[in-house]
Order: sequence, then structure tokens, then C-alpha cells
Amino acid sequence: MSIRSTALLGVLSVTLSLTFGAGSAMAANSQQNKMTYCNKQAGDKKGDDRKAFMKSCLSNKA
Repeated sequence: MSIRSTALLGVLSVTLSLTFGAGSAMAANSQQNKMTYCNKQAGDKKGDDRKAFMKSCLSNKA
């Protein structure tokens, strides 16, 4: 394997790592945003009522 192909392979590896790492960070941020939104919408709900609401809210594909 030449130096040039080794360098290209290294650059490709780093690029893929950064790309997929950013995707998972964005997914986590999206989930955090959904949790924040659902918490606000739940308001003063308590106990089983709140649990059922949160389950429903968090499972929405919005």
C-alpha cells in the first residue's frame, strides 16, 4: 500500500467518524428537546396520568 492510499484511507476514516458521531449527537439533542417539550405540556399532571401522558407524548414521531 502506498503512502498516498494510506493517507487517503486515514482521511476517509476520520471523515466517517466525524459524520456518524455528529449524527448520534443530533439524535440525542432531538430526544432532549422532545423530553423538554413533553415536560412542559404535562404541566401539573401527577402519578399514572402523567406517566401515560409522557409515554404518549414521547412516542410521537414529530
